[in-house]
Amino acid sequence: MPHKFNADRRDKIPKQKQRVTNWAEYDESLRLRGDLTVWISDDALALWSAPPRMTPGGQPVYSDLAIELCLTFGMVFKQPLRQTEGLMRSIAGLLKVEIVVPHFTTLSRRGNGLTLSAKAAPKNTSPVQLVVDSTGLKIFGEGEWLEQKHKTKRKRRSWRKLHLGLDLVSGQIVCSDLTTNDIGDPTALPGLLDQIDDPVEQFLGDGAYDGEQACAVITERFGSAIKVTIPPPKNAVLSPDAARAPSIRDLHIADIGTHGRMAWQKASGYNQRSRGETLMGRWKTVIGPKLKARALKNQKTEAKIGVRILNRMTELGRPKFERTA
Repeated sequence: MPHKFNADRRDKIPKQKQRVTNWAEYDESLRLRGDLTVWISDDALALWSAPPRMTPGGQPVYSDLAIELCLTFGMVFKQPLRQTEGLMRSIAGLLKVEIVVPHFTTLSRRGNGLTLSAKAAPKNTSPVQLVVDSTGLKIFGEGEWLEQKHKTKRKRRSWRKLHLGLDLVSGQIVCSDLTTNDIGDPTALPGLLDQIDDPVEQFLGDGAYDGEQACAVITERFGSAIKVTIPPPKNAVLSPDAARAPSIRDLHIADIGTHGRMAWQKASGYNQRSRGETLMGRWKTVIGPKLKARALKNQKTEAKIGVRILNRMTELGRPKFERTA
């Protein structure tokens, strides 16, 4: 928001200076990300083969946990499915484990609608402070290259929309969804909130969630005591009932009109929403800006595994900052 509403004086706003206070621990956590044993689950090796099927149809050879492990290794080390098959063969040989590695076509087929293993959620001692945001991920297609190379105006909208919810307290991604590009942020919001079982103290979202509908969904899900911080647009006006029964949006509009938008950001805690933007940048740096799978169900599986990878990296360690200026 400072970029939008203070563009003419951005050079006058000093940047904060911070330093990392736990370099030793954070440095070690970065090394652990490349440790193979961090990503190998003992349960996956013990339950590598699928249980006997009691319904009509063919008997699967590999369990869902085995497929999930293979796809996880492929995403962590940024390998296509064929190279992932070779990587798993070498890992099985190094560990001296007698397992049959799935063929890359099996990984593609089983990844379609794969149900990930249930993982125990970390116990939160404090309520969730939720930041929700979305970003676009490229998919297979000619995209911008066709437009630039052949000067065509018929450009394919080859991207998907990734919705993520970050807990500011734990640093974990607590909800996620991958949709087509025509699904708006308010439309995807109810499905995201349904994934959260812990109490939520505060909700932070950008202007895409502005409106009474989003506020109603949030308060209905978590109660009226939740602090909802969504910036109204510059030309927002008070509702007809603002004088008698002001809504959350009316209160924000009044505060901005009285104290200014920058003061409202600081007082409401809206500045913390930038961590949602940081999460999107982290995804595109660590996981990648493009989805490898072509089918939507496979892409959804890819996104879910990506969430687990980032959460596992957060568990290994994250930096602690101290403001110096």
